Amino acid sequence: MFRRPLISAAVLLVAGAGLSVPAFAQDAPASVDGFDRDSHFNGVYIGAFGGLSMPKSGRGDTISFDRNADGSFNDTVSTSTGANAFSPGFCNGAYSSSANGNCENDRSRAEYGARIGVDSRMSNFVVGGLLEVSKSNATDFTSAFSTTPAAYQVARKVDYGISARARLGITPGGGALFYATGGGTYARINHTFSTTNTSNAFTEVNDGKMVWGWQAGGGAEIMLTNKVSLGMEYLHTRYTDKKYYVNVAQGTAPVTNPFVLNGGTTNLRPTDTQFSTNAFRATLGFRF
Repeated sequence: MFRRPLISAAVLLVAGAGLSVPAFAQDAPASVDGFDRDSHFNGVYIGAFGGLSMPKSGRGDTISFDRNADGSFNDTVSTSTGANAFSPGFCNGAYSSSANGNCENDRSRAEYGARIGVDSRMSNFVVGGLLEVSKSNATDFTSAFSTTPAAYQVARKVDYGISARARLGITPGGGALFYATGGGTYARINHTFSTTNTSNAFTEVNDGKMVWGWQAGGGAEIMLTNKVSLGMEYLHTRYTDKKYYVNVAQGTAPVTNPFVLNGGTTNLRPTDTQFSTNAFRATLGFRF
């Protein structure tokens, strides 16, 4: 859905940079062709962006269990005979049945938002910073399968994020900017738990909590006019997602149920507590 617009924007960016950068490097006056190149990439700007965000998870991601509420998710859920209740295994995806082996992939989806920033240009070098608000619909799934048989799934995505990043770049002649960017981010991650198990009782804990993370990437911009810029950007984002878990209680299951066999309850969560995405964005900016 988003590949064609992104490819078109990339072609426009490359074509614009290829046609304009050599001319910018000449010794012509800064205002040739109506462009005040000496003022480019300097001062305050606002912008918007949109593109494709892709979850990045480990191929061997599993569900981990805490059977004694000690905060360590490294326990094995066993049946009354001592067998591993989750011996069918796990998958890094969304379950489509109660049997392992039929998992759908994570979902790459749209990411969009707005930003405000400021740049300081020193000759052909640019140093700046920005504050950004974003939303991503990319969803990461982790599923587990028990011998019952039953399937269990945790899905997570970023409801919204607030990020502050620095950027450092070079502008050959003032018409195009090539930069690296990095900084911190604070986001609300929403989780969704689902299962085919209708006997136990499940309670989600700490869903929608704010978590910290970091971002790094790079991009390029060209000035379409003295005020308007168009760009492309790649950004890797990683959040530490350790607060969320699902508490499993007895419900209508017998006391020999593997989740309560130890006389209590069991907590579960994805083993991978780092939620990462890779985003490719088209950017549009307006400079004051």
